[in-house]
Amino acid sequence: MFLKRASLSAPMRPGNLLTARQMTAAWTLMVLIALLAWLLVAEQAGGMGVGAGTMGMSLPLFLLLWVVMMIAMMFPSMAPVAVTWVRGIGRQSSGAARAARIAQFTSGYLIAWTAYGLLTYGILVGTGSLVADHPQAGRWIGAGAFLLAGLQQVGPLKDMCLTHCRSPMGQLVRYAGFRPWARDLRVGLHHGLYCVGCCWGLMIVLIPLGTMNIAAMAAISVVILVEKLWRLGPLFSVAVGVVFLVLAVLAPFQSWLLPGLEPSAPMDEMG
Repeated sequence: MFLKRASLSAPMRPGNLLTARQMTAAWTLMVLIALLAWLLVAEQAGGMGVGAGTMGMSLPLFLLLWVVMMIAMMFPSMAPVAVTWVRGIGRQSSGAARAARIAQFTSGYLIAWTAYGLLTYGILVGTGSLVADHPQAGRWIGAGAFLLAGLQQVGPLKDMCLTHCRSPMGQLVRYAGFRPWARDLRVGLHHGLYCVGCCWGLMIVLIPLGTMNIAAMAAISVVILVEKLWRLGPLFSVAVGVVFLVLAVLAPFQSWLLPGLEPSAPMDEMG
């Protein structure tokens, strides 16, 4: 979808645009980075299991794993935007300069998700403490998480942010007129904030399903990719929201839906 759109800024000389080979190379590199991140997350998750709260992780370690998770889960759907942005406004001829611009864009994008990771860590600390003291509370925490996710999926904020993520050209054109200082970083941050607004509900369900639950992360990644790139993505998004609302009703009575809210012992080696 993104790559078929018109270029971002008006006066473009053909030499300023990425060739098809360069576009493919940039896309492939970002997908390979995402695959590497998946391998790292899978290796780490294998030794942690699934449990409530932060599972003994300190804030720096959690944020490090969170960023790797976001690279794994979000890069495939974010790559078209980053590459199209550099394709539209990239006036340097060298491949290194274009790679640096993509790096700045993705850094800004990850800053937005890191900020959300800070909030997520606080929520996990709270839920972990509550479940440790009152194990039955996990059922209602899980129901609340699914309810929030379902309402977000069918709400106006989701629709607005998903519209941007599916067709961000209007915003990117506006940013093309900004001063060059840290412009790529700011554009990436801006797009990342829209992406957080679009996907925060999907990430919330990792609380009941397990923050390091590889199967849940993979399923959410597929949902994000389909929402953003499929022609019927908005309808699919609403369907997923309805599923979450059904899970919210079932969660208090079906504990197997809440593996991420089972009490877990802290991992001393990860403190």
